[in-house]
Amino acid sequence: MPGAEAATVERSGATLRFAGALLRADVAALWRHALPQLPGVSGFDLGAVARVDSAGVALLAELAARADGAIAVVGSPAGLDELRAAYRLTPALAFA
Repeated sequence: MPGAEAATVERSGATLRFAGALLRADVAALWRHALPQLPGVSGFDLGAVARVDSAGVALLAELAARADGAIAVVGSPAGLDELRAAYRLTPALAFA
């Protein structure tokens, strides 16, 4: 999508803050950046995420599964609720 903001992830305290659109083309790079920052994380901030596709939800769910405990998810970008329901994920992105 022309002019779309590049997807990013950064750690702020115990939160991983995602921005941009979490789409298939960006998942591999986001994984490489997010995984080393994951220990001790208890929340994902999706407030600056424009939308997610199934690959983006898979990324978030796998990161949540590898976290030390339950993840609190803040924000609801376009596509998240529908995909979370389709894959039967809880609000914390765990499999129900």
